[in-house]
Amino acid sequence: MTGILLLATIILGALLYDTRRRLIRVEGLLAEPLAPAYAGPEEPVQQAHVEAETPPAPDLELDPVAEFVPVAPEPMPFAEEVEPEPASATEVEDKPASSGFGFEDLFGRRLPIWAGGITLIVAAVLMVKYSIDTGLLSPVVRVAMGLLFSGALIGLGELARRRENVVRDARVAQALVGAGVGGLYAAVLAAANLYDLIGSGTAFVGLTAITAFALGLALRFGAPCAVLGLVGGLATPAVVQSQSPSVPLLAGYLAVVIGAITLLSRRQRWVWLGIGALTGGAGWTLLTIAMGDLDSGSTLAMGLLVLLLGLGLPALAVEGRTAPILRGVTGVVGALQLALIIARGEFAPLTWGLYGLLSLAFVWLAGRTPVLRRTVAVPLLTALGLVAVWPTPGAGLFASVVAGITAIYGGYALWRVWREDGSLVEVGLLGAIALGGYVVCFGQFYAGHPGQDLRFALLALAFSAVPMLGAGLGWRNGERGGDARFALLSCCSGVLVALAGLVGLPEWCAPMVIATVAATLLGLSVMAQDQRVAKGALGFLVMAVIALVVTIETTAELARLFEVAAVPHPARAVLRWSLLCAVTAAFAWRNCGTMLRFVLQPVAAVLGYGLVAQIVPAPWLAVVTSAALIALVEAGRRRQVLALEPTWATVAGLLALWALQPIGHWLLAGMMSLGGNPVYVGELPSVGMAIGRLVVPAIAGAFMLWRMPLRLTDIARMGGAALTSGLALIGAHVLYKQLFAIGDYAAFVRLGLAERCLWETVLMAAGTLAWRYLAARRIAIGLVLAGMAHNLVYTVALHDPLWAKQAVGAWPLANLLLPAFGITFLGVSILERIVPEFPSNLRRVGDGLRMALVLLFAFATLRQLFAGSVLVLGNVTELENIGRSVLAIVLAVGFLLWGIRKGLSDWRLTSLVLMLGAAGKVFLIDASGLQGLLRIASFLALGFSLIGIGWLHNRYRN
Repeated sequence: MTGILLLATIILGALLYDTRRRLIRVEGLLAEPLAPAYAGPEEPVQQAHVEAETPPAPDLELDPVAEFVPVAPEPMPFAEEVEPEPASATEVEDKPASSGFGFEDLFGRRLPIWAGGITLIVAAVLMVKYSIDTGLLSPVVRVAMGLLFSGALIGLGELARRRENVVRDARVAQALVGAGVGGLYAAVLAAANLYDLIGSGTAFVGLTAITAFALGLALRFGAPCAVLGLVGGLATPAVVQSQSPSVPLLAGYLAVVIGAITLLSRRQRWVWLGIGALTGGAGWTLLTIAMGDLDSGSTLAMGLLVLLLGLGLPALAVEGRTAPILRGVTGVVGALQLALIIARGEFAPLTWGLYGLLSLAFVWLAGRTPVLRRTVAVPLLTALGLVAVWPTPGAGLFASVVAGITAIYGGYALWRVWREDGSLVEVGLLGAIALGGYVVCFGQFYAGHPGQDLRFALLALAFSAVPMLGAGLGWRNGERGGDARFALLSCCSGVLVALAGLVGLPEWCAPMVIATVAATLLGLSVMAQDQRVAKGALGFLVMAVIALVVTIETTAELARLFEVAAVPHPARAVLRWSLLCAVTAAFAWRNCGTMLRFVLQPVAAVLGYGLVAQIVPAPWLAVVTSAALIALVEAGRRRQVLALEPTWATVAGLLALWALQPIGHWLLAGMMSLGGNPVYVGELPSVGMAIGRLVVPAIAGAFMLWRMPLRLTDIARMGGAALTSGLALIGAHVLYKQLFAIGDYAAFVRLGLAERCLWETVLMAAGTLAWRYLAARRIAIGLVLAGMAHNLVYTVALHDPLWAKQAVGAWPLANLLLPAFGITFLGVSILERIVPEFPSNLRRVGDGLRMALVLLFAFATLRQLFAGSVLVLGNVTELENIGRSVLAIVLAVGFLLWGIRKGLSDWRLTSLVLMLGAAGKVFLIDASGLQGLLRIASFLALGFSLIGIGWLHNRYRN
C-alpha cells in the first residue's frame, strides 16, 4: 500500500511540474510589451472638439499626481471621418481578463482537475484497502474490481475526449486516463505481491503490457500517460520479486521500454521524457554492474545495454540543439560504466571488446557532431586509466588493448587534426595516446631487468611515431603556421625520443640526448619557419642543461671549473660539455637579434668555459678565458651583427670571479697595513696567480675597451674601465712587491722606504704618461691620486722616517728623503697641470701639503746630518737643537719670500707661525741651555731674522 501511495505522489509531482512549466510560459507571454491598442475614432474626435471649443486657461494649477498620468496621443488628421468597427462578440468573450489569471485561474480551473484524477487513484486504493480490512471481497474479486474500475476510468477518459465540446477541457480526459493507468499498475502489483495470485513472470508481462498501453495512450491523451509509463516501466523490475533475476532479460526489457519511451519523446517532442528514460536506464545499469557477479552472458547483455543507452538511443531521443549535448553526456556516462564493467569483470577480453565498440561508435558520432569532439578525451583517458590499474595483465591481451586504443582514438585524431575544423583537441588526443600509452606500458612491465632498456627505448620510439605522423601530415598544410598544432606535435615527439634515449642509453648520455632533441627541433623550426617549434626547443635545452648539472658524472666536472680535480672519464666530459655548448651557441646565434640573447649567450659562454675547464688545468683557466675574451671581441668587431655584448659581459664576469681570491688576499694584507703593520711578500698572492688572474684579465679587458668603445654603453665603459684598472693596479703591485721581496721586519726597515718611494714614483709617472700620450685624463688623475694617497698614508703618516725605523741612506741630501717628501709635492703640481680648472679651495689644500712636506723634508734632512740612515736612532745634541731653530727661521723667511712673490697669503701666514715658534723656542728652550758665544749667536740670529721679516712685510705692504 505504501508503494502505491508513493507512486501516486510521484505522479502528482510530475503533473505539478508540468503545470508549473506551463504557468511560466504563460507568464512570459503576458510579460511581453503589448502594442498600443488602437483607440476608436470617437474618443479622439470628441477630444478634438473639446480642444477646439475650450480656450486655453491661463496659469492653471497642476495636480502633482496628474503629471504622471500618460497623455493620450493626439488624433490623426481627419480622424473624425473614420467610422468605428464594432468588436465581435466572440472576441469579447474569448479575451481573457488579465487580472483574473493568477491565483483564481491556477487554483480554480487547473489544479482541481489533476487533483481530482489523483483523488480517484487514491479512492481506488482506499476501496481496495477497505475491502481487505473488512473481508467483504475475496482477493480475486478485489483484483478484478480494480482492473474493471481502472478500465472504467480509461473509458470515461475516452468519452470525455470524444465529448470535448461538452467538457471543454482536455485535462479532464488526461486525469481520468492517468488514474486508470495507475489503477492497472496497482491491481497487477496487488495480485502479485499481496495475494500471490500470479507469479513474478506473469506480473512482469502484465506490467510491461500496461507500460506499453500507457505509452500508446500518451499518443492520444498527452504527457500524463507518458509519465506513468516512464515511472511504471522503470519501476517494474524492482517491484516484481524474483529469486533468480535474469540480467539478460532485464537488459532486454530495459532496452525495449526505454527505446519505446525515447521514440515517443522524439515523436511528441518531449525532451524531458527521453532524458528521464535515459537517466533511469543509466541508474539500472549502474546498480546491476555494482552488484557484480556477472557471468559472460550477463556481462555481454549489460555491455550492449550500456552501448544502446550511451550512443544508440540518445540519437533517437531528441533532435535540435540539445541533441549533441545529450549524446555527449550519455557517451561519457556509457564510457565510465563500461570501465566499471571491465574492472568488475576482471578485465576480460569480452569487456574490452565492448569498450572498443563504444569507442568506435563514440568517435564516429564525434566526427559527425562538433559538440562531442571535446568529450572524446573522456573515454580515451578512461581507457588509459583502466590499462594503468590493470592487475597482472597478460602481455598479449595488454598489447592488443593498447594497440586498439591507439588505433581507434589515434586514427580519429589523425583524420581530424588537419581538417578545416581541426583544433588543439585532436593534438591533445595524440599527445595523450603517445605519452599516456608509453607511461602505462612502462609502469606495468618495466622492472629493470637486463635487456629491458633497449626494448622500452624502442617502444618509446614507436609511440613517438603517433604525434610525429600527425606533424608530418600537416607539413604541407598551408594553415599550420596559424596555430600551435605543428609545434605541439613536434615537441611531443621530441619528449618521447628523449625518453627513449634516457631509457636506452647510460645516464651520462642524458644531457646529450636531450640536447640533440633540442637541436633537431631548432633545425625543424628553421625548415618549417615556425617560431613555436623553436620555443619548444628552448624547453628541451633548459632540461639538457639541468641534466648536465644533476647527473652523477658532473660532480668532478663541476669541480674543475674552479679548482684542480680529476675527472674519471675525460672523454665523456669533453663530449658532454662540447655538445651542449655547440647546441646552446646555435640557439644564441639564431636569437642574436632578440631579447633571448641576454640569456642564451651567457649560458653558451658558461658552457664553453666548462668545456675548456675539462681540458685546461685550473691555474690556466683565467689565462685561456682572457684569450677567449680577446677572440670574442675581435669576432664581434668583424661581425657586428652577432651582438656579442652579453657574451663579453659573461666572460668578463668569469674573469672577475677568478680575480676574487687574489684580490681578497691583497685586500686583507692592505687592511692590516693600515694599522701600521708591514706587508710582507709572503702575505700576497703568488706571481703566477697575480699574472694569470689579475694582469692577463686586465689586458683582455683593456683590449675590449680599446677595440669596442662605441659598442658599449657609458655605464659598461665606466665599469669596465674601473674593473680593468683595479685588476691591473693590484696585479702590478703584487708583482712589484717581488722586486724587493721584503719578508721580515729587518728587511722592511732596510728597504721599506725605498720600495714605497719607487712604487709611488711609478704610479705618478704612469699617470703623467697616460695624460701626456694617451689623453686618458681620468686614468691619469686616478693614478696620480693613488700615488699621492699611498705616499701620504704610508710614507708621510704611518712610516715617516722621523718617527719610524726606516733607512733613508747614509749620504746627506743624496738619499731617500727627497723622493719620500717630494712625491706628493710633485703630485700636486701635476694635478694642477692636468686639471687647469682646479678649484681655489683645493689649491689651498695643495699649498698646505707643500708647506708641510717642505717642513718635514727640512727637519728630516737636518736629523740625517746628525743621526745617519735611521733617523730615530741616537740622541739630539745641542748643536742639532740650535740648528732646528735656525732652520725654522730660514724656512719662515723662505715661505715669506715665496708668498710675497706669488701673492699667496697662506705661505706668509705660515712663515709668521714658524718665526713665532722659532722665537719662542730660542727664548724659552735654547737660550736657557746655552752659554757664551753660542747663546749670543742665537740671539743675534733671531734678532736679525725678526728685523728682516718685519722689513719684508713692510716693503710688501708699501
